[in-house]
Amino acid sequence: MSPANPPASDVSLTHPDRLYWPDEGVTKQNLADYYAAVWRFMAPYLVNRPLALLRLPDGIKSHQRFFQKHGWKGMNSHIEEIADPEDAEGEKLLRISDFDGLFALVQSAALEIHPWGTTTDHWERPDMIIMDLDPGEDVVWSAVITAAVDVKARLEACGLAAFVKTSGGKGLHVVAPLAPKAGWAEVKDFAHSLAENMSADAPEKYLATATKAKRGGHIYIDYLRNGRGSTAVAPYSTRARPGAPVSMPLDWSDLKGLGGPAPFTLANVPQRLEVRPRDPWGDFFDAAVPLQ
Repeated sequence: MSPANPPASDVSLTHPDRLYWPDEGVTKQNLADYYAAVWRFMAPYLVNRPLALLRLPDGIKSHQRFFQKHGWKGMNSHIEEIADPEDAEGEKLLRISDFDGLFALVQSAALEIHPWGTTTDHWERPDMIIMDLDPGEDVVWSAVITAAVDVKARLEACGLAAFVKTSGGKGLHVVAPLAPKAGWAEVKDFAHSLAENMSADAPEKYLATATKAKRGGHIYIDYLRNGRGSTAVAPYSTRARPGAPVSMPLDWSDLKGLGGPAPFTLANVPQRLEVRPRDPWGDFFDAAVPLQ
C-alpha cells in the first residue's frame, strides 16, 4: 500500500513556501508533496472528470475565494478546458488528464477539488451515486455513523455496492459505483427516493430537505450531489478548513474506531497509506453494476 515512487511533474511551482494553511505551517510545496503521495489512489476519481475548484490564492484565511468551474486568465495549460456538449453556447468546463494537471491545480491554489460523478467519456451517464450525510450542529457523531450504515444497507438491498469516506467536513459520504448506463435524472430520482424513505422511516433523525429551521437534531441526507453539473469533494482532496483535513476513503470496519468527522489530514494521510494493508476502495469500479 505504500505510496512509494511518487510521480514527478514538469509544472513549476512559484512561491513554493507560500502558506496555504498558515496555522499548520502547510505550504504550497507541502500540498504538492501530499498529492504526489496519494496520486495513484486519487487518480481514478479525478482524471477526465469535469471539475469545480475552490481556489484561495493566499491560503485559507484569504478573503479571496473563488469557486471556479471555468477557466481564468493565465491558467496553466495542463488544466484543460472542454466544451459541455449539452451547452448550446459551448460553455467550457475544466478537467485534468494526468498528474501534471493536479500539480497545476496546486500551483493555482486549488485547495478543494470537486469532480462530477462521471467522466467526459460518458457525460450523460453517471458512474457513481453520492449520498452526503450532513449533520446538524447538535447531532452526535455516533448517529452519523449509524446513518451511513443505514444508507449502506439500503443501497445493498438494491443490489449496489457501498463505500464510505469522510467528507473532510462534518459528515460522511456513502458512495455507490455504477456501470454508466442510467442518465442523470434517473440516478438523481433514485437518490432522492432513498433520502425520502430514510426521512419517512425515521423523521426524528433524518431530513431529505435542507430546511435550516428543521436541521436541529437531524442529519440531512443530501441527494443533490447526483444532479447533472453537481459535484462532491474528491476522495483524498484537501479541504480549505483549519487543520488541513482530507476527504478520506475508509473501510466500513474503520468506522468503529472513528472518533470524529475529520481526523485525517494532509499531514497524517501519507503515513496511513504506508501502513494500511489494502486500499479499501481498491475494487470500487470493479463493483459497479447498472442501476436497476
